[in-house]
Amino acid sequence: MSSDREIPEGMSPDARETWPSPELIISWLGDQEVDFEFRPGEDLPVHDDPEAVYAARRFRDVLGRFGSGVTVVTAVSNDEPVGLTCQSFSSVSLDPPLVLFVPAKTSRAWPLIQRSGRFCVNLLAADQADLSNTMASRGTDKFADVKWTPAPQTGSPMLEGALAHIDCSIHAVHEAGDHYVVIGRVLDLITDDDGDDDLEPLLFYRGKYRTTDQP
Repeated sequence: MSSDREIPEGMSPDARETWPSPELIISWLGDQEVDFEFRPGEDLPVHDDPEAVYAARRFRDVLGRFGSGVTVVTAVSNDEPVGLTCQSFSSVSLDPPLVLFVPAKTSRAWPLIQRSGRFCVNLLAADQADLSNTMASRGTDKFADVKWTPAPQTGSPMLEGALAHIDCSIHAVHEAGDHYVVIGRVLDLITDDDGDDDLEPLLFYRGKYRTTDQP
């Protein structure tokens, strides 16, 4: 098709150069997917009609009443450390020893962790909210100012100052809506035996970081 035929009748030949971008047109028209934050650093697409936004907000607000710990899941992929902040973490089984975490499908770090086949769960301490935010960001070098050592079994980063480290291989991955449920086989459990036993955990409740010593 010639360029002349692409220009609607009666429109100036140079009009195309002044047309708004497709993204801007979509933003004017609505009827698109918008990002909605459910957990630290986890923006999920939600349809922009009022009912969908209300339902998403209601889901977040009600589920946010369940307090949880905060972890950073790490790995080494292509010889580079990768990590993501994860609020959805749980033990699963004692025999065999299994744990799980739940990354969003929109996560940039999860495909790299999956490719490595292994990971380490770092249980964050109360004074590590800034570290949680760093690992929840979309920065290109999250580890620039982060101190870590390789885990004994997998080499995944063990973050300095964390309460404990759970070194795992990927046992199974299940698709679950807009997330994946990742089951890890525990290979090693590491704590700092010389550390401060009085350290408090970092918690997340109703959209805010908390600690156990708060009223």
